[in-house]
Amino acid sequence: MANTPTLVSAVELAQRNTMTFPNESAEYRRARNALLAEEIELRRHIERVAALRRALPPGGAVTADYRFEGEQGPVDFAGLFGDKQTLVVYSYMFGPQRERPCPMCTSLLSAWEGEAADLQQRVALAVVARSPLQKILAFTQARGWRDLPLYSDLNGNFSRDHYAISEEGGDEPAINVFTRRDGTIRHFWGSEMGFSTVDPGQDPRGAPDPMPLWTILDLTPEGRGTDWYPKLEYR
Repeated sequence: MANTPTLVSAVELAQRNTMTFPNESAEYRRARNALLAEEIELRRHIERVAALRRALPPGGAVTADYRFEGEQGPVDFAGLFGDKQTLVVYSYMFGPQRERPCPMCTSLLSAWEGEAADLQQRVALAVVARSPLQKILAFTQARGWRDLPLYSDLNGNFSRDHYAISEEGGDEPAINVFTRRDGTIRHFWGSEMGFSTVDPGQDPRGAPDPMPLWTILDLTPEGRGTDWYPKLEYR
């Protein structure tokens, strides 16, 4: 077993910080260094959680016959992997009952669109919705999306098995990760944070939050707020 390095305390690391900003007060600097120590602890906790996630035992084998339609035609689940051994699937809230997709999902995926080419150097990526493919493409191409691989869940089986359909038959957002090792496809990880795990005064969300919008707003004095959400368009 590899030796775990002994970490310098977050407080001590914060004390090594030499940054100051013009005209800041001593009170501000004390509070900022205390916050810096907490930020260091958060960074370390994120690393610990990621290590625990990577150490998960093998998940369930994928044996269902999932069928999709992509821009290159019909594809089975194995086909979503391409030449990669890991697949990240986002379930897009754009079911056939919707004229237009979920604004929150669209905001998240608009950010992912900018990272998609980079992500796909290491893993396969698929955005799956239940609407017909042409309906999905008509919306996403109008937004200028080029790099996100988009698929229609032809029979809804994948969405149903992976918690992207509510009990009432509506859409639910979902992120799931799968692996292909030694010829076997398995579920690796899926987000399990929802209304049952939400804290008071917050919307359901995962940690880390996969939506860059909220990560940036968390850096501001206004924060995320409680009564604002992204829209599909602004005029």
